[in-house]
Amino acid sequence: QVQLVESGGGLVQPGGSLRLSCAASGNIFIVNAMNWYRQAPGKQRELVASIRSGGSTNYDDSVKGRFTISRDTAKNTVYLQMNSLRPEDTAVYYCNAVNELHTYTAWGQGTQVTVSS
Repeated sequence: QVQLVESGGGLVQPGGSLRLSCAASGNIFIVNAMNWYRQAPGKQRELVASIRSGGSTNYDDSVKGRFTISRDTAKNTVYLQMNSLRPEDTAVYYCNAVNELHTYTAWGQGTQVTVSS
């Protein structure tokens, strides 16, 4: 079992920045990739950014150049630095962990990000 705890959400004005954190605990040795998803009201959950065990990263086109996913392996923590935030970035952001074959997945509880003036 892997436990994930997110933090760092909140209310920010358009153009502002936030940094989300996701602390992992438990059997983290099985984790092959860590992901950030988001879900806006009335919309499906969508993948925002991923970081794999080798360090490679991927981003949804809507956040490329604005969001950065990173990790601190010593702290078992993954971050999502969000810059130049837009109202359409408003959503609940979820941290996700998967193993190599995607036969195991874990989710955090989610953290609300609201971009509004």
